[in-house]
Amino acid sequence: MFNSTQKLALFMEGALDSDSGKMGYGLMRFSKHPIVCVLDSKFAGKTVEEAIGLPYKIPVVTKIDDAIEKGSEILVLGIAPSGGKFPDAWEAPITQALQKGLSIVNGLHDNLNAQFGHLLNKNSNQKIWDVRKPKDSYPIATGKAAKLKNKRILMIGTDMAVGKMTTGLELYTELKKRGVKVGFVPTGQIGITLMGNGIPLDAIKVDQAAGAVQEAVLEHANKDIIIIEGQGSLAHPGSTATLPLLRGAQPTHLILCHKATHSHLREPVSHIPIPSLDEFIALNEAVAQVCGSQTKAKTIGVALNTTGLSEEEALNNIKETVKLTGLPTTDVVRFNVDVLVNEIQNC
Repeated sequence: MFNSTQKLALFMEGALDSDSGKMGYGLMRFSKHPIVCVLDSKFAGKTVEEAIGLPYKIPVVTKIDDAIEKGSEILVLGIAPSGGKFPDAWEAPITQALQKGLSIVNGLHDNLNAQFGHLLNKNSNQKIWDVRKPKDSYPIATGKAAKLKNKRILMIGTDMAVGKMTTGLELYTELKKRGVKVGFVPTGQIGITLMGNGIPLDAIKVDQAAGAVQEAVLEHANKDIIIIEGQGSLAHPGSTATLPLLRGAQPTHLILCHKATHSHLREPVSHIPIPSLDEFIALNEAVAQVCGSQTKAKTIGVALNTTGLSEEEALNNIKETVKLTGLPTTDVVRFNVDVLVNEIQNC
């Protein structure tokens, strides 16, 4: 969609230190574009590292003009608010950004081309990319992916925002480094933004969602391994994403993603406890089989997000998880992804 040399500014007003800033976090870690600044007035004058401890020396600024002075060409909405709705408070800064020539990357459900397209300079390469805009239609799933001879690794999660996308991309990156013929299927706004393609699963009609996943997986039929970005959770009452992923991808293997400090789901459903990991693994495997997987998908590893724990606490949590599940376990960001990649290659 954009040239990888174009410079990004991440709009994260009020969310740099929040889970809702996961779009921005993903780009900081994986984007090939240079990121010149982050906008969040709460931390203006600091770097991201100084503000929230992530290892990025990206300056934090207050205004659109500050971002332009630093050479930004594209403004990315780096926040994923609840429900994916465009907040009214963003109208003024987005209008200003477009009037001053910046392109916009929008990962929300709202169509910003419809709302702000009239502000685009038609005589330039200025664009608004509505990442979550699906195709008009997708095929109905038939379980065809089960006939592929490759390994299809699906990330599953105990909750939203636990690291499914990050884990998948870390696996994909390491497998590529090892010379493996590997594909990656993005299914959410962050993965699509990073890869430049994919399916906005939560914006697709529910009857076509599994077919969209199947179509995307079949596009990688010539790969030895396909990493499929996970979405949602079977444990979450507001999520429908896991079922079409299981049905469409027909995974051969699963990797469980979990935030180590969480015993309950995130707000607004924090009254719901997260099942024991061994029970949750069994649930997902059973559902995968009911959804038509002819391969009886097995969970082959656990990716823990140990944010908020000391290194000693994180290592102890990993040991406890290995003891409970009997599976290779790591924090793919804090430590490394090798133990999971080794398992994928050897299974």
